[in-house]
Amino acid sequence: MRHELKIDDRTLSYLDFGGPGRPLLALHGGLSEAAAYTGLATALRDEWRVVAPDQRGHGDSDRTPAYDRAGYVGDAVALLEHLDLGGPVPVLGFSLGGANAYHLAAARPDLVSAMIIVDSPVEFAPKDGPDFWAFLHDLPYTAPTREELITALGPMGPTYAPALRPEGSGWRLPFHPQDTLATLAGADRDRWDVWLATDCPALLIHGLRSEALSREQADAMVSRRPGTSYTALDTEHSVPFQDPEGFNKAVRTFLATL
Repeated sequence: MRHELKIDDRTLSYLDFGGPGRPLLALHGGLSEAAAYTGLATALRDEWRVVAPDQRGHGDSDRTPAYDRAGYVGDAVALLEHLDLGGPVPVLGFSLGGANAYHLAAARPDLVSAMIIVDSPVEFAPKDGPDFWAFLHDLPYTAPTREELITALGPMGPTYAPALRPEGSGWRLPFHPQDTLATLAGADRDRWDVWLATDCPALLIHGLRSEALSREQADAMVSRRPGTSYTALDTEHSVPFQDPEGFNKAVRTFLATL
């Protein structure tokens, strides 16, 4: 079921997949939305109730002037307090959602019982070569027709086609390119202090061919933080989508230990 929460006159939309199980908060990655966890929620439905927000500026949630880490974390806190789930819950996050998850755990350890971090680094080194995100500068948010927007997305068109939404007399993306650029501009370069600030059980799921998280850094994240386990999958950065079966199994196996 889709629900809405008002935060300072702004709408935060979220999906509650329901079920009799224990609650799990799931934070999606950038350029994405809560519905990305539909497969995971289905795989876990007998044991876990997945709740996934459309993070600010994504999906059906309103845009906002601020895309700093405090804003993302504040939205997650507001949602958990609104849901009043009876105690701390495990939090899963992929990429952007992973960074938001471990910042949430550090800021409000009373709300987080465990973390599942999916291919989200804690340290960023400048890279030579083309900027991966450069395409966002010229990507339109809306177009008169769905077909025009799919064409503008280029190779990503087939992936995003099901998520495009009507907007006025045209169509829009499930994210705003400028909001993504604002999020990237405000990202911390080094988050080791935040990553090491908590001691709840954690799982790092890593794509072995990831362009975002190196094996060296992933190993350091696990070795330097007590209580952190590791699962590697033979994927690039988009772990949940390139190996959904392996991803779902890794999540289910870890959650069974809690």
